[in-house]
Amino acid sequence: MNHQIKPRRSVLYMPGSNPRALEKARGLMADCLILDLEDAVAVAAKADARTLVSEAVKAGGYGGRELIIRINSLDSAWGVDDVKAACEAGPDAILLPKVESAEMVRKLERMMVEYNAPARVKIWCMMETPRGMLQASAIAASSDRLTCFVMGTSDLVKDLHARHTALRLPVLTSLGLCLLAARAENIDILDGVYLDLNDEDGFRDSCLQGLEFGFDGK
Repeated sequence: MNHQIKPRRSVLYMPGSNPRALEKARGLMADCLILDLEDAVAVAAKADARTLVSEAVKAGGYGGRELIIRINSLDSAWGVDDVKAACEAGPDAILLPKVESAEMVRKLERMMVEYNAPARVKIWCMMETPRGMLQASAIAASSDRLTCFVMGTSDLVKDLHARHTALRLPVLTSLGLCLLAARAENIDILDGVYLDLNDEDGFRDSCLQGLEFGFDGK
């Protein structure tokens, strides 16, 4: 697949329902911003968040940061409207959650064509379920528009009935499968979030571990 080198060392999730956060993000030191319409947004705020995120992307002012819109799943009550709005707003990429098959990616790609997304808008995939891990190779090869995997280790740990540990032993197999698939198809792959914001040493160790594993960012 075609691959354009871009720094994706640090990636921040910003809740799409919070206008102050969307404004503050314009000055944050991060390579990429994921403007979230999914997990970070309450059900009652989904529609308003979609509008806020669309307007923020159209307004710009984020410098050289990549802007990614994480939509709700395509089969949810909000998925289709999220795709329509994202295609019109024109972010750098649309992030599809809980990807479990190549067909899910191809379905999003068809919708992006239908809703006239600019050709420069790429697809990113959240890899966060056991089924997704087992389909990582097929997913990575599913579309030339796909340029990045994003590990969703929090949901993955929950689905595995595992626990978060410093060395992340419960998810090493999953991380390895996705890394292999990403490298085989020459796409980027981002490590999962670090949950304890008060543990700077633990965060540093987690970043170093991700670098040693071969992730492109976190």
